Amino acid sequence: MPTLTDIALDAMGSDKAPDPEIKGAIHACRQLPVRVHLVGPEDRLRAALHDATRGERLPIVIVPATEWISMDEKAATAIRKKPGSTMRVGLRLVKEKKAVGFLTAGNTGAAMALAKMVLGPLPGVDRPSLSALLPTATGSRCVLLDVGANVDCKPHNLEQFAVMGEMYARSVLKIPRPRVGLLSIGEEEGKGNDLTRESFALLKQLSFNFIGNVEGRDIYNGRADVVVCDGFVGNVALKTSEGLARLVRDLLRQSLNSTVTAQVGALLSRKAFDDFKKRLDYSEYGGAPLLGIRGVCIVNHGSSNDRAIYNGIRVTAEFALAGVNQQLEREFAGRRPADPPPESSIFAVGALYDRLPA
Repeated sequence: MPTLTDIALDAMGSDKAPDPEIKGAIHACRQLPVRVHLVGPEDRLRAALHDATRGERLPIVIVPATEWISMDEKAATAIRKKPGSTMRVGLRLVKEKKAVGFLTAGNTGAAMALAKMVLGPLPGVDRPSLSALLPTATGSRCVLLDVGANVDCKPHNLEQFAVMGEMYARSVLKIPRPRVGLLSIGEEEGKGNDLTRESFALLKQLSFNFIGNVEGRDIYNGRADVVVCDGFVGNVALKTSEGLARLVRDLLRQSLNSTVTAQVGALLSRKAFDDFKKRLDYSEYGGAPLLGIRGVCIVNHGSSNDRAIYNGIRVTAEFALAGVNQQLEREFAGRRPADPPPESSIFAVGALYDRLPA
């Protein structure tokens, strides 16, 4: 019997929780060598799990947690008022080595803050960053970061994101010399706002392959392997891309089914269409890893369905078993950027959350 990989899953994270989490966990435990620790209200989860499995014995464990953080709550307030939240309980399972990674489709800001508090950041990392792997026209993947964990950033934050993204592309995606670009409104060095202009000056002093400013289209045309931006811009870019991908998919389906001839062609090209849909569907990508922490934390969409949760569990296990964080920690130990200036803003996640108990 294969050894099972233990994954902690926030059962109350998604918009329609806990239904997608329970169905995703069931599918994962049927298909993958994993044991899922469902974190949430015990009675509610046990009844729903019993109805969904109809008595089938699966490696799913319920871990009680009586509180959860909703999407509309402010992270700092929710963390203080809900010490027994599903996120905190799940991350503690990782810290205590009872699970190799934690998956949530819940509040991104709370997930980042709690991961930093409970698991701790890598040395030299001021703010962890959410990264997303996006398809390109060349068949390669582009690492986009940050995609939502840090909506207000300073230049040294983007410098650290660039370092982590370059390490991730090199050590995990096996790109020997990743091309790193800074997302802006023009390729020229002087283009952009104060943040991008000041960040440009920092990034061009780093020793890796910085190719300068890139524009939105360059995320998908294969020009860059890593694209760096603040979480506000990154999240808008990511969700705009997902909406466009869904539109293209739906328009293509309508065109294939519009005529009798096209219907025959649609039947013949179903495999190609399914492959096309799979390449564009966010639910197939399994969430965004939080880089820069001492442990594995994957954040899924709030609108995740059971397929997205299944893939999130898969990616969490793969990320942990590949030792990605250990590789990044070794890389960062030998290549730490200069210490950042002190932050006084209320958005300084490190200063605000480090005072809260783990």
